[in-house]
Amino acid sequence: MSRSLSATCVVLGAVLVLGACDGGAGSRVSVGKVSRATVTEVVEAPAAVTAKASAQVTAQTDGRVAVVRVREGQQVRAGQVLLRLESPQARRALREARASDADAASAGGAPVVGPGLTTQQRRADADARRAFTRARRAAGRVADPQVRRQAIAALQASEAQYAAAQAQARAAVAQFQAGLGSLSSAVSALSAAQRVQTKAAVAAAQRSVDSLVVRAPITGTVSLTAQQPAGSAPDPSALVDQLPEALQGQAGQLLGGGGSSSTVTGAVTAGQPVRSGQALVTVTDASTLSLIAQVDETDVLLVKKGVPATAELDAVPDASYDAAVTTIDPVPTTSARGGVTYVVRLSLGLGRAADGSIAPTPRPGMSAVTRLNVRTARAVVTAPVAAIFRDGRRDAVWVVVNGNARKRLVRLGAQGQSRTEVVEGLKAGERIVVRGADRVRDGQQVP
Repeated sequence: MSRSLSATCVVLGAVLVLGACDGGAGSRVSVGKVSRATVTEVVEAPAAVTAKASAQVTAQTDGRVAVVRVREGQQVRAGQVLLRLESPQARRALREARASDADAASAGGAPVVGPGLTTQQRRADADARRAFTRARRAAGRVADPQVRRQAIAALQASEAQYAAAQAQARAAVAQFQAGLGSLSSAVSALSAAQRVQTKAAVAAAQRSVDSLVVRAPITGTVSLTAQQPAGSAPDPSALVDQLPEALQGQAGQLLGGGGSSSTVTGAVTAGQPVRSGQALVTVTDASTLSLIAQVDETDVLLVKKGVPATAELDAVPDASYDAAVTTIDPVPTTSARGGVTYVVRLSLGLGRAADGSIAPTPRPGMSAVTRLNVRTARAVVTAPVAAIFRDGRRDAVWVVVNGNARKRLVRLGAQGQSRTEVVEGLKAGERIVVRGADRVRDGQQVP
């Protein structure tokens, strides 16, 4: 008999191996009993350490660093002055905005409707009434009745004509006065609109000047950074900001651009030019650290808030850190390899080295591997992972009945690294093929 046929059976985990079979050289089928055990399903995911908060302050206008009040790595409070910038352009813009606002305010008067036409109309009406009164008296003194009637009729016709003309005149005056009122309203509205624009310009210019005093947005550690994109060449227009203001425009034209388009790399120091949008200072609050893990879409549905986890950092390979899931982002991201992942955030606790000592405190940005204990099934029916195989769309195992292998479909639960929970299809104590399942056929004899 060959050594392969006389080899003894192997124990797999907690399963009792009862025999070995078939006669092919180097091949082996092992049988064991189904048992109860605790299974913990773990999802592994790459992660990175992140700080509680990080804020970057950028320059709001072109200028130059006047004073730096902090040093690299210094602890600062929210609102503390970090540095001061100087920008003649920003201050000039504020002066011009204020001047424009003052001009708009002084030009805001609307034409006033005067009482001239109304006064003249009242005077004409009074003169007409006196004239008609005298004519009426004169007509009444006429002796001839017929002539008197004719005079009175002519007087009445004249009064009617004047009344009609008077009504037309009053309507014309009212229409003219209404036109003047509409014109006054239009001018007032235009003036108000201009003031809104000039006040907004003043407010924007004031914000630019106020931003010359750079303050810490949050409490944390300072990093003085003023960087340009990697690989970009130095900007020769940086020399422009070092010239007197009167010469900056001409020098900028000679260089083919505006006067203040320079940028700086490295730590920010006094005297260096900066331009709008350039990063100046980063403040990081590392008082509380957490993990951001990228969990594959095939596993994310198992992850819930509060799930316990452990993390291993590349920087501290012999230590394990406690963690727990806090949130799962609802929107997926696409990984560099094209797969779909979801961001899972975890709190990060203390770490311990292999000897039990407290592990070093990580730093933001360090890479890690997280192991999330997504499911734990205690004292359940289990089978070795090697005993389970796919049968179409279902899982199955080989059950040994009277020495013969019989295929049986099963339903699985928590899936551990070496053992899997079987929630349906097996009972504790039954004998199954635990190794070499791919070599077994239905009805085959298995000792």
